[in-house]
Amino acid sequence: MTDEKTDRRKDRKERVLHTRVPEVLADELKELAERMRVPVSNVVRSFLEDAVDAMSAMGHRAEGEIRDWADRLGEPGRSSPPRLPEPEEPPPPTAAPLAGVIGFQPLTLAQPTRCGLSGRELLAGEEAYLGLKSDGSPPLIVAPECVPRSSGETDGT
Repeated sequence: MTDEKTDRRKDRKERVLHTRVPEVLADELKELAERMRVPVSNVVRSFLEDAVDAMSAMGHRAEGEIRDWADRLGEPGRSSPPRLPEPEEPPPPTAAPLAGVIGFQPLTLAQPTRCGLSGRELLAGEEAYLGLKSDGSPPLIVAPECVPRSSGETDGT
């Protein structure tokens, strides 16, 4: 892919751009260029090329995620993902609810959700843990009291 980018850039005609930058930024660019022993224009060009490549990669990723949503919904043109119904009672326990979980990452919830183990409602702003799985399946949100401790037991279940 790097060769493709290099070829693409060589085929372009070079243009001169004039822009105003704060004095502090100009001084930093000059200092960096001196340390690298290249002209300031090369430093600026490299930064701009990297920024454009990063934005392009993010655009391709976002496009792929949108296509995945559309495929999963099965309804092209639907504007928003379906809302999941709120369970009335705790989800039924599975044979091994922590199967495949390789670790837990603490987090502060941005929206209400339910603990994947106890079914307890967790409120926005509450501390919880994200159970990361090795098999690539969706992570599990777990209440703090349900996180296994070193003895292999949980505090609350």
